[in-house]
Formats: sequence, structure tokens, C-alpha cells
Amino acid sequence: MEHMTLELIAACCNGTYFGEETKKNIEVSNIAIDSRKIMPGGLFIPICGERVDGHDFIPNVIQAGALACLSEKPLENPPYPYILVKSTRTALQNIAAYYRKSLDIKVIGITGSVGKTSTKEMIAAVLSEKYNVHKTAGNFNNEIGLPLTIFGIQKEHEIAALEMGISDFGEMHRLAETANPDICVITNIGQCHLENLGSLDGVLKAKTEAFAHLRENGVAILNQDDEKLANITQVNGNPPIWYGKKQGDAYASEIESLGIEGIRIRLHLMEESQTVTIPIAGEHNIYNALAAACAGKACGMTLAEICRGIERVKTIGGRSNIIKRNGITIMDDCYNANPMSMRASLDVLSGASGRKIAILGDMGELGEKERALHAEIGAYAAKKQIDYLFCVGELSKEMVAAAAAVKGSGVYTAHFDTKEDLLAYLPMAIKKGDTLLVKASHFMQFSKIVEAFAE
Repeated sequence: MEHMTLELIAACCNGTYFGEETKKNIEVSNIAIDSRKIMPGGLFIPICGERVDGHDFIPNVIQAGALACLSEKPLENPPYPYILVKSTRTALQNIAAYYRKSLDIKVIGITGSVGKTSTKEMIAAVLSEKYNVHKTAGNFNNEIGLPLTIFGIQKEHEIAALEMGISDFGEMHRLAETANPDICVITNIGQCHLENLGSLDGVLKAKTEAFAHLRENGVAILNQDDEKLANITQVNGNPPIWYGKKQGDAYASEIESLGIEGIRIRLHLMEESQTVTIPIAGEHNIYNALAAACAGKACGMTLAEICRGIERVKTIGGRSNIIKRNGITIMDDCYNANPMSMRASLDVLSGASGRKIAILGDMGELGEKERALHAEIGAYAAKKQIDYLFCVGELSKEMVAAAAAVKGSGVYTAHFDTKEDLLAYLPMAIKKGDTLLVKASHFMQFSKIVEAFAE
């Protein structure tokens, strides 16, 4: 971080500074909410969680070399500076919003129901062909993670690709106000967080809250194949930049599946076209590449640079990650799940060689239709001619029942009460040449299944 003094930080988060006047103008080296990640000269922001109150760690971080801290509670004559605020969470966002606006950097905000992280990775890979790119790491895409990602922007960075994830109304307003993007990418509007958002129209309304916080002359990059997004004719008075498989400012032709090794397309971008190989399986990744192509073009890149970036993209753990061990192929897509992403992953599995085994778990936050939506996935798996469907989770019983009811599919189904029961059974069921898809919502912790096989 640069130029963020304690006095400036207190001002931008409406806090009250306590401490030596001589230390007001000292710049902090970094900002952290994790006491283990504070650097000498850094600012510690304690967050009150469900289980842990970060205020309890203030003495430890000061001893470790932190310059100062924020606090929601008055501290009794501490021998270090601190800034008293009403809410450390709100202060975190306000400081990040100020810091972002102080930077001469282009920001791309990425959201959507499915494919946010994969699209962010694709965009970052493309932009890295020309620029020094800072991007969201891991799942740092919420109201705590996004500010921390922004604090990681350094003077050498030229563009930031920031993922923005929400689950309720109002969250996107706060995230986009913090990120203040020059470009907003929305991948799609799907059945996720319906428990809070109610319907696809609710999801659309929540996601498009971001438009209110686009910078002047900012642009929106939207998926024209999405029936909800396709109804948007303008964003802040400007037409969107569109992408789609067969239409838009960026589209694909000559689509050729390479199995789990990827997919080859001819990428059409404005008036140009070029053949490019997307090194990640599944036709849904065409959309990610097209979105990245639009972002690259909007940032002044050539088609050749964009295609090089697409071909160099790499998967990350838990998201379309292919692992090969002892003759078995594992499709590690266990980070999260909703009906839209489940279908996309089953489409990829259906094109794999050898026996096709789907290991699926519950999907969260689907509201009152959750059981019916799980049943739809089970029937879909059977119709895609998956050989085996193994499930864990209360709601996933609906998947098993629906799959078994599909006549003539030949799918073998089994439900397990726990992951441990499943792991005890799998060695007897799996053989060399099999391809396994592992997918569920994050709370199911299916990464443990992947880890067991990866070892």
C-alpha cells in the first residue's frame, strides 16, 4: 500500500484517532484482518465473527510489529495508536473504496450466477499478455474479501480483475461501490441464492446493482445468450458489449471438442477471427473465453494477444481442475454448485472416455424448490448416460431417486450417509480408465474426497 497514513485512514472511515500526534502521518505498510498476516508497520482491523472476536488479538499483533489497529471498543490508554469506529466491517469497506479511487488503475468487476471464478481467471490470463494484472485470489469475493483484494494492489499493477459474489440484495451495491469498476462483466443469471433472491428476476436485479457504480464511461460486458441479460438494452446510457456462442461482438464458430483436454473454436471478435484452443474441458468455457476476449479488446489488446492468453489459462483447485492419478481421471469441480453449474459439469463428464462416475452432493440456498431442483439434476445425469451416480447429503437423495426412475438409462445409483462411507466404498467400485466428477456446494466439503484420491 502507498500513501495511506493513519490520519487519512481515520478520515475516510469516519473514525476517531487516539495516540501520539507524531504518528498520525506514518503510512501503513499493509492492512490485514488476520493476526497472522499483519506485517511490521501494518494496520490490524479486528472483525467480530460468529466464533472469534478479532479484538482479542490486538495485543498480539502489536507485539508482532503492527503500527496500529481499528477498534469498535474504546481501549484504555494503550501504548500504541488506534482508530475508534462504529463498525470495523464498514470501515474496512470505506478504506478500500478510498484506496481504490486513489489508484490510477483500470478495474474489471466480474459477477454472475455461474462461472465467476473461471471467467476471472480467463480474463486475468488474457490481460497478463499485455499488462501487470492483480486478481482476486481464492474466494476473496465478498464484503470482506474484496476490500482485502483491493489492498493487495501495488504500484506496479496496471489492471485489477476483481470477482464479486453475493447472496442477497444490497450486497452488490456495497461491493461495486468499493470496487468502482471501469468494466463490469456479468456471466449469466441462474438458479442460485434463491433462498434470498426468490427468482431469476430477483437474481438479475441483485447482480445489476453493480451498474450504479460503474465509472464514468464505464462499459458492461454481458452474455447475450442469457435470456435475462439479453433484455438489457443499455447500461448508464451506453449499449453493452455482447458475447454469445453464435451472436454478439464476440462469438464462436467451428467448435471442436477435445474431450477433457479442452475445446477448439474459431473466435470472432468485432471484425477479426482466429482459431484458438481453450485448454479447459466443456463448452461452457467458450463463454468464459468470449467474455475475456471482450475484456481484452476493451483494454486495447489485439486478437493475437487475446488468443495467446486464452491458450495459457490454467485451472485452479475445485473448479474444472483435471487430476490424473493411477489411471483414474478426476474432475475436481467441488468448490461450489448450483443447478446450472451441475448440468455443465455433467455435460463434460458425458464426453469423457471410460466409465463415467458422478460423485455429487447437496446444493445450497435454493429455497422452497430445492428438492425438485435436486431431482432435476438426478434425471439429467441419467439422461446424459452417466454410468454411476454416487451421492452424499440429505437433498441428494432426490437426485438418486430421480435418476433411478429414468427408464432405460442403465445408470447405477447409490446414496451414502457420510463422505466417509462413500470413501470406504469407492475403492471397490472404481478401476483404471474411469473418469470421476466430484461436485457439490462448498459446505459439503467435497474437497476431502478429491484429496483422498489425489494422495
